Amino acid sequence: MMKKFTVTLAALALIFAVAFPVMAGGKKAGTTLKVGATPVPHAEMLAEIIDDLAAKGIDLQIIEFTDYVTPNLALIAGDIDANFFQHLPYLESNDEWTTKLVSAFGVHIEPFGLYSNKYDTLEAIPSGATVAIPNDPSNGGRALLLLADNGLIALNSNAGLEATELDIIANPKNLKFRALEAAQLPRSLDDVDAACINGNYALDAGLNPIDDSIIIEDADSPYVNVVVVRKGMENDKRIIALQEALTSAEIADFISNTWSDGSVISVF
Repeated sequence: MMKKFTVTLAALALIFAVAFPVMAGGKKAGTTLKVGATPVPHAEMLAEIIDDLAAKGIDLQIIEFTDYVTPNLALIAGDIDANFFQHLPYLESNDEWTTKLVSAFGVHIEPFGLYSNKYDTLEAIPSGATVAIPNDPSNGGRALLLLADNGLIALNSNAGLEATELDIIANPKNLKFRALEAAQLPRSLDDVDAACINGNYALDAGLNPIDDSIIIEDADSPYVNVVVVRKGMENDKRIIALQEALTSAEIADFISNTWSDGSVISVF
């Protein structure tokens, strides 16, 4: 009789667990949303919406990363639910990422610039100068396109967004290129003549993309920063709530007030 009673209790416990999600800290299971982000400006924007999501029963946890590779690996592994640090050309530069991940929505653009601790103008950059560029295909191509748009080099017309040094058809100043991890570029400025630096790393290093860059991208560039999720999660209620919060009028105001110089530009 006791054995049957034990089995019945176990069955009831299983039914209860299925019917009523486990409570942790007073919150229903499944309401946590872990988003990986680089510190500036992505984590700063996310911090602004913690209370908004909490009001909807979602515990937003911001996981900071300082590189561009780990956030996608963590998302694929299921360690985080979404990430916010990259643009679409970067996501599309890796076959595994495009197979398993998808852009959920766009938020802003961080204009990409050329910086130097030695020279203030393009004209001052000497022949044979060394220019550091990101070592990933999408941002390396972005750097070469920026230089080409400003007449420092010329690229093959078919080069596309992932242009490489092999696509250079004219280099009147005989520039030399040094490919480095994007996060290292601000630290390279004393070692090279100039460096093409992503907006988030420039901001994180205390550089003002508008005031400190020698040249900078136009605001209508294709490099919109997006929130990325695993395929099939685009319509998850937490992701929809995240989109509503990150593309709200309040965040548009936060962007325009915090980066009033145009170093971060909302796209919504």
